[in-house]
Amino acid sequence: MDIVKLKNIQEKLVQRVIREGRPYIEYIGGVDLAFSGDRRFAFVTIVVIKFPDLEVVEVVKEKDNVKFPYIPGFLAFRELPPILKALRRVRTKIDLMMVDGHGIAHPRRLGIASHLGVVKNIPTIGVAKSILVGKFETPDDRKGSYSYIYDRDEIIGVVLRTKKGTKPIFLSIGHMISLDYAIEITLKCVKGYRIPEPTRLAHIEVENMRRGQNALW
Repeated sequence: MDIVKLKNIQEKLVQRVIREGRPYIEYIGGVDLAFSGDRRFAFVTIVVIKFPDLEVVEVVKEKDNVKFPYIPGFLAFRELPPILKALRRVRTKIDLMMVDGHGIAHPRRLGIASHLGVVKNIPTIGVAKSILVGKFETPDDRKGSYSYIYDRDEIIGVVLRTKKGTKPIFLSIGHMISLDYAIEITLKCVKGYRIPEPTRLAHIEVENMRRGQNALW
């Protein structure tokens, strides 16, 4: 695999990332992906919710062959094709995508949320459970508290406490949204759990799909 070529693609795409915006939001799509035990197949679930009442309006599931190897820092090249395949089947007009992964909080500022946002020209937020790059101070133990993630003196995201007494999440701009607005929308999507509803429900559903269990909807 030509790493230099992949880096060049990322460097071109990152120039198109827009780090500002307050898009009107009526429908939010949450997306998560899981792999089969042998890593030959990818399972994708997209859960679309009505905002701000967080009612589920559509669920799309997709299974696809994995065609790209695992290379740290280039996961979007592996995960984006099955996600795009699933998105083509979504009937609802999504105003914002929440992605289980990073946005600009990435060594080259182009995690999967940013990559997806640029490719589809849609506002995106990266919602991750662990940090990929950068340094931070632990935020206070209260809902809504956050601290900035810094990398080379640049703010690339926040460590956001979504629930008292639980680990924080790692939030970053994907595309076409400001960091402040991403924090605001994410907190409005929290419904008593650590993970916001769009990606929380997508994660539950994709794990059910991977294990062959019955769907929630």
